[in-house]
Amino acid sequence: MAIISTEAVVLRTVPLRETSMIAFLFTRSHGKVNGVLKGIRKDPRKFRTSLDKLSVNDIVFYQYRNSDIHLVSQCDMKEHFPAIRLDIKRMTAGEYACELLNKIMPVEQKNAGVYTLLLDYCRALGEARDPGRLVHMFQIKLLALSGFRPHIDSCVQCGCAVSGKVKFSTRQGGLVCPRCERKEIGLVPVSSGALASLLYVENHPWDQCLKLSLTPSVRKELKHILNNFLIYHLEKNIKSAKYLE
Repeated sequence: MAIISTEAVVLRTVPLRETSMIAFLFTRSHGKVNGVLKGIRKDPRKFRTSLDKLSVNDIVFYQYRNSDIHLVSQCDMKEHFPAIRLDIKRMTAGEYACELLNKIMPVEQKNAGVYTLLLDYCRALGEARDPGRLVHMFQIKLLALSGFRPHIDSCVQCGCAVSGKVKFSTRQGGLVCPRCERKEIGLVPVSSGALASLLYVENHPWDQCLKLSLTPSVRKELKHILNNFLIYHLEKNIKSAKYLE
């Protein structure tokens, strides 16, 4: 058994019996960690946190070798992002990010890039006038950093470079060139603007992506392509997606 001290973002919580709570956390040092906080519901003063979703906490947990649920002995609130909680659109966008990350990322696999992305997203979300635009950028970045990205560099079937009028195969998870599209059904047309936006967000730092404007038509395309891709390949619905614009 190891004692781990790290920083973590709360993804969600569920009650455990009458006094305790299980927290699903994404940590800086160990990726996604599931931990039980004993007695927190009976005596909230035992921990210096309210365990609110998307809050950042300094935690100490005992890492058990034969269990995927560990004991959290200390949890102190560090950052709370109050502006997110005052706006329903921002909060919905935040909840979506938590749910998506929780379903994509494997348990206890460190990914410093994803952790930084989550913090950057939360900080930008607190100031955002248009949370929906940030959601698309978070989706694209998370898929790229997690290794779960759609294939958009070339034709997913023949490997040839793609340009001009191309289509996206949800089943194969990538672009299909005009020569190969005859072999596939259910393809979705992808505009040059949507493809350029996908590639730009993948290949540029978060602060530069924040300057990118997305037209309503491009946003509609991205929502359709990315959401269907995720549902098909995760084989799970993302419940909070239905509340996004």
